[in-house]
Amino acid sequence: MGKLIMAAFGGNALLRGDQKGYYDEQIQNATDTCENLIPIIERGHNLVITHGNGPQVGNVLLQNEAGESKYGIPALPMHVCVAETQGHIGYLIEQAFKNVLLKHGIEKNIISVVTQVIVDKNDPAFANPTKPVGPYYSKEEADILQHKFNWSFKADPRGRGFRRVVPSPKPIEILNWPIIEQLAKAGNIVIAAGGGGIPVIKNDDGSLMGVDAVIDKDLAAATLAVKINADEFFILTDISNAYLNFNKPNQVKLNKVSAKEMKKYLEEGHFADGSMGPKIKAGLYFIENGGNDVLITDANNLKNPDAGTVILKD
Repeated sequence: MGKLIMAAFGGNALLRGDQKGYYDEQIQNATDTCENLIPIIERGHNLVITHGNGPQVGNVLLQNEAGESKYGIPALPMHVCVAETQGHIGYLIEQAFKNVLLKHGIEKNIISVVTQVIVDKNDPAFANPTKPVGPYYSKEEADILQHKFNWSFKADPRGRGFRRVVPSPKPIEILNWPIIEQLAKAGNIVIAAGGGGIPVIKNDDGSLMGVDAVIDKDLAAATLAVKINADEFFILTDISNAYLNFNKPNQVKLNKVSAKEMKKYLEEGHFADGSMGPKIKAGLYFIENGGNDVLITDANNLKNPDAGTVILKD
């Protein structure tokens, strides 16, 4: 029997940092990423895909603000924008993957599940926005937007500019995970918990209500991977490996690292919160909650058996 693989696409798997977000750019990026997943399917493994939405949801928020300012069209809340990006990115991945499977002569169903994720209304993240969304700006552009919309900005740790930051509460419960597991283990490719899921809180009477936040997609993916008993967890990003002392003259590429070692490196501050940090935390969460090894790499490297950084279960 094949394994159940959870693959978390970064937002950059669909929209690169130097791109504007045109449809042609996103569908081509989705196609390239799905092509790299074909070996997983050919080996008989089942696959659940989650994806980031940082660049996309940031653009949707800008579109909403521009529409309200210029045309009086009411801006939608952030949680609705997250749902919107789940739908449009799910569609892009479904179409791209279906076409890639067709090229390889493989017949499989692909389905997107619009997914709500429960968070704690008292999560301290609501008082400390840290999750980057949207495009990169110069300092001057960020200052103008901060003044105009009262947005928060932080400098990118890789020096690419400034990005808007929003609250990123921890996922508590992923709704409909049993259905996701059932669909995946029946051989369907499932796209779920996109963009970390639509953040909702549970009221005292059990009813749900959307809140303005973006849940970290890697932690949501790890949470879902644990719930559905995934065998392996792939975190696909825009660099080949995790590094110690990243972007410094003494940087060190990490290949195979035990969970214990990786936790030590994390505590020493080697992985930035707006970059590799959330991926390392998600990988450790998966392992510490019963999962097996974790692979962090660029999707282009998946065909290489020695690719990327592997966090080994102790």
